[in-house]
Amino acid sequence: MIKPKNLLIVRTDRIGDVILSLPLAGIVKKYYPECKVTFLVKNYTKELVENHPYIDNIITLKEENLPDAKAGGKVNIKKNVAAIKRYNFDSSIIVYPTFATSLIIFLSGINHRIGTGYRWYSFLFNEKVYEHRKYAERHELEFNVNLLRKFNINENITPASIRFNLYINPESDKKVKQDLREKNVDPAKPIIIFHPGSLGSSIDLPIEKFIELVQLVNDKTGFQIIITGSGNEKELCEKLVLNDRIINFAGKFSLSEMISIINLSGIFVSNSTGPIHISAALNKYTIGFYPKILACSAKRWGPYTEKAIIFTPETNCKNCDREQCNSFNCMSSINVMNVFVEIEKIYKLITNNGEIK
Repeated sequence: MIKPKNLLIVRTDRIGDVILSLPLAGIVKKYYPECKVTFLVKNYTKELVENHPYIDNIITLKEENLPDAKAGGKVNIKKNVAAIKRYNFDSSIIVYPTFATSLIIFLSGINHRIGTGYRWYSFLFNEKVYEHRKYAERHELEFNVNLLRKFNINENITPASIRFNLYINPESDKKVKQDLREKNVDPAKPIIIFHPGSLGSSIDLPIEKFIELVQLVNDKTGFQIIITGSGNEKELCEKLVLNDRIINFAGKFSLSEMISIINLSGIFVSNSTGPIHISAALNKYTIGFYPKILACSAKRWGPYTEKAIIFTPETNCKNCDREQCNSFNCMSSINVMNVFVEIEKIYKLITNNGEIK
């Protein structure tokens, strides 16, 4: 049995993926309180792991030629190995394996290298885990927690029991509240956020459906409506600005500011994308739109919270794939009125109980 004393957790992909790995730190500390936990992440997700109560150190992946921080660049093997060797890790979990990161961990001389047994480069791991994630037999977070079995940690998690410990940066919080007030949005009153993009990570609810939903919320509730998205989604998000009271903040916020704005909201409404996991991690009411494609399904990638409400296509299809889902426009079968009914219920709950946060 491996008893980790100095552990490196590797998660060098996107926002949602990193969030769904954060609970590993707390679980490891529960069983091995003296174990130091370090996360290796990309620079643009670093704010997700900063000031985490169970993460002792953060290493950012050394990349070159970065025209787009999110797209990433060429991984510098030599610099990464040098950076990791300084810490003298005895164990590493490669939650998200790529050949480059797996090679880095191998060359860093870490004794216990835990990773999947199903990649061509799995010979770089000496503690292999045999689970096919593509079949979505469980949630991504549960797959991640199962990697800890190599440390004799058998933790049964549920949305009620899990803790993400996502940090709210006071400076970011102050700035976001000021930005809201400048747009005549009162942070103390109910806010709903619509996030219509997904950067291609899934099949989205058509923008026309989002427009219909925003119109209903605007006409029939007292929610203050905010639209969020990445910088290159500004034009898409602008389509939801149906009047001057609806504010489009696409491209406006840093990652830590995005955490703050979601934390101030009452409901977050989104396709399957990174910020939906921020909402879940903050225990917000979270409404998500997911296709029936197994690899993109809510069963694997849904918001991991008791406050999640998921809508999937009402089509009767089997063995769905991206091509079929797009060609039949399956996501358009989602009934917007059904979504609004749930939003209205939450609005009444929030306003009656004073439950804004």
